[in-house]
This record gives sequence, C-alpha cells and structure tokens, in this order.
Amino acid sequence: MTVSILVVDDDPVQRRLLSAAIERFGYRPIVVAGGGEALARIAAADGDSIALIVLDLVMPDLDGMAVLAKLRETGRLTPVIVQTAHGGIDTVVNAMRAGAIDFVVKPVSPERLQVSIENALKLGALEGELARVKRAANGTLTFRDIITRSPAMDRVIRLGERAAASQIPILIEGESGVGKELIARAIQGTSERRSRPFVTVNCGAIPDNLVESILFGHEKGAFTGAAEKHAGKFREAHSGTLFLDEVGELPPDVQVKLLRALQDGEIDPVGARRPSRIDFRLISATNRSLIDLVKEGAFREDLYYRLNVFPIRVPLLRERREDIPELVRHFTARFAAEEGKPGIRGVSAEALDLLLRFDWPGNVRQLENAMFRAIVLADGAMLTPEEFPQIAALVGLAPPAPEARQPSVPGLAEAITLDEAPADQDPGGGNGLEPFDPGGDVRPLAEIEEAMIRLALERYEGRMTVVARKLGIGRSTLYRKLKELGIADEGSGIAAE
Repeated sequence: MTVSILVVDDDPVQRRLLSAAIERFGYRPIVVAGGGEALARIAAADGDSIALIVLDLVMPDLDGMAVLAKLRETGRLTPVIVQTAHGGIDTVVNAMRAGAIDFVVKPVSPERLQVSIENALKLGALEGELARVKRAANGTLTFRDIITRSPAMDRVIRLGERAAASQIPILIEGESGVGKELIARAIQGTSERRSRPFVTVNCGAIPDNLVESILFGHEKGAFTGAAEKHAGKFREAHSGTLFLDEVGELPPDVQVKLLRALQDGEIDPVGARRPSRIDFRLISATNRSLIDLVKEGAFREDLYYRLNVFPIRVPLLRERREDIPELVRHFTARFAAEEGKPGIRGVSAEALDLLLRFDWPGNVRQLENAMFRAIVLADGAMLTPEEFPQIAALVGLAPPAPEARQPSVPGLAEAITLDEAPADQDPGGGNGLEPFDPGGDVRPLAEIEEAMIRLALERYEGRMTVVARKLGIGRSTLYRKLKELGIADEGSGIAAE
C-alpha cells in the first residue's frame, strides 16, 4: 500500500538524502541516477505504480527538462516535483510550463519537501481522475486507466485488449458495481473506434413501451405524442460503440429487432418506410445469467448466441482483494482533494484490515461510497475504523478468530502505515547519514555535517574545489570545517590541487 516515489538525481549524496527523507515520510523511494534511467523505469511493466517523480533539472546525460518533454509526449500524468541548485525565475517558469507540479531549490528542507510531496500526490490523484473522466467522455479511456493489481483482473484486461482488436460482439458479465461499463469504455478507447461516439443504454431503466423508440428511433407522427423525429440510440452510435447495459431486461419484441440489427446491420425506426443501415460496435452487459433466462423462455436463444460470441466475466471485488488497497488509496486521494481536506494522508492499518475483511456485496461502487463517507467524517490525518461505522458493524468490531477471518491477501493490511518507514530499513543507507541514534533521538547536527563532508570527500576523491561546490559552501569555509573536525590532519582523503 506504500506509495512509490521515483527520485532522479545524478548526485549520490542528494539521492541518499532524498531517499532517507521519503522513507521517513512513509513512502517507498525508487532511486535512479539519470534521466535515461528514469524514462526506462517509468516505461517498465510496473511503471504505472510510480505515483510521483522528484526530478533534478541539471543532469549530464538527459536533463530534467528533456525528461519532462518525454513525459508530455507519451501522455504520462505522473506528477513531477523538480529540484535544482539554481532557482532563477526563468528556470521556475520553464519547468512549470513543461509540466512540473511544484519546484524546490536545493538544499530543500524536509518540511518543505514533505508538504510538496503530499500536495503533489493529492493534486495528481485529482488531475488523474479528471483526465480519466475526460477520456471516458471523449472515448479514449484505455485499460491503463483501470486501477488494479489483481491477477483475476489481468485476465479480464488481456481478453479486453484482444477483443478491442476486432469487431466481435462482446458480452460483459458481472454483478452490479464491478465496473462493466469501465471495461466497455476501455475496449472502445483501445479499438480503432476510439474518439468515436460511445452511447450507453440501461435497458432495465426504460419503460417497455418506449424501448423500441429509444433504441431504434421513430418518425414524426409514428405514434401518439411523436411530435418530432427521433434518431434513436443506434443512430447516435453510428461509427462508434453502443453499450447495452442489463441487456437481459429487453422485451421479446425488441429482442427480434436487435437480432436483425446484429445480423444485417440495419435498423427499423418506428414508422419508417424503409430500414436504415448503420455502422456500430455492440458491447452488451448483464448482471444476470442469460443462459438461465433462455431456459426460462425470457430471452431468445438465437440472440443469446449472437451476443455471447466473446464473453468477459468481471470478478467480484471480494474475488480480487489485491485491488482493495489500490482502490482505497485512489479514492482517499481523490475525495480528500475534492472535499478540501489536504490534511488526510492515508488509511490506518486497522482500517485497511477492516476493509479487506468485508465482503463488499456492492463491489467497487460500494467501496467508493464508503470511502467518500469516511473522508467526510474524518477529522485526523489517517482514516481509522471509526470512519467506517457501517462496515465495522457488519464485520464485527472485535477481530475475528483466525479460522473465522474472511479471506484476505497476506501482508496488504500491514503495509498501509504511511507515516513511518519500515523499522528494519536504514534510511541513511549505512553511510553515517542516518538521522537517528540507536535510542531513536535525532543525532547532533555536527555529526551529520561531519558525515556529509567525509562522504563528499570520498565521492569526489578529495578534490576540494568540487567538494566545496557540491556542498554549496566556499573553499575557505570547507578548509576551516576540515580543520575543526580534525579531517585536515588525516590528510589521506584530500587531493592536491
């Protein structure tokens, strides 16, 4: 559940300092030494798991501005905080224009960095959600927009990607709230019909006497009340995709006309003299078993086989509990930003454990609503079980016995502690820069300063001009500190210049 942050800096000292700070804030740092490595890491299979990039602007191989340009070319929405030792106004303006979300000047204080990271993550989540909404509206939503870490959903995505490459009719099966329409929109956005109309019809929400007119259209005066000509949903979806949700609710007479539309590519508007040819891709969805409806005589068998050419079953949320932490993080960031609660940093381990143990009969939609309510109720920095009273009442306030515990994903509930680094990790990387002593107290600044100077001398092979420049101090100041610390007397690490 810990958020991954990519640190890009060619200076090993800066990498260690940023890595240590990010771990203390409760996030997982991923460290690379240059722009090329950063782009390769982002393009990797798990690159979408990176929630934020802390990017140095001045690097020898590929500088930060070039990395920002590449990210913009590929359409990546990962928020970027840029940092540099040169904080001129022109640099700030250029970085922001290139897509950076914030700007810090080296050496950045831990407090300033933490605020910048928290704000960037929340703003990035909100911008990501807005971008998804826009892509859904214009028909360019893809499978990369689906938040999942579950093998069960990986299979759904693989099937959807294959189906998108053809015009085959698709039947998406699954309970209400699992995300059937999201899968349909991703298929549309991945296919050659992307950016074309995506027309959604909930067949169960239309009165039986209006279904035919709404789907196939009608001519003016075709029936009482038909004062104007109506094109119908099939005509609206011409050249694009028609999504029929709850297709099992269609009346028998409309099922006949749907079968003809699929077989011949023609529709008969009510009152029309001749049929109209249309070009559409049909994706159907149902939360009921169509084969059972066929056996009951409520659904045409020939239409069932026309619709069920390429079935895709979307698993229930309780069948893919690996997705719960990712969805919880997404909804927390989104609703915290929408509700103006920037102080909310995450979800406690106890609260996540509670959410993992619940069965979620309403699936993802129910989880979304529960997270929205929790954000509204929250007063502290972390969501706790107190913000989920209804879920706690259904699961039981007391933790169940191990044998009675609902199936969960090992380790997920324990990994949500967002405000502290794992106890078994050394944030200083074993180089003397660790900020805490064995007793847990903050080490004296003089000790940290000495360790930093020794590290710089080693890193730059005792070249005093380079060491002074990298540390951001004058050479005379550096020599004075070496003498005060007794390092000058050692002499071995100082090169002649």
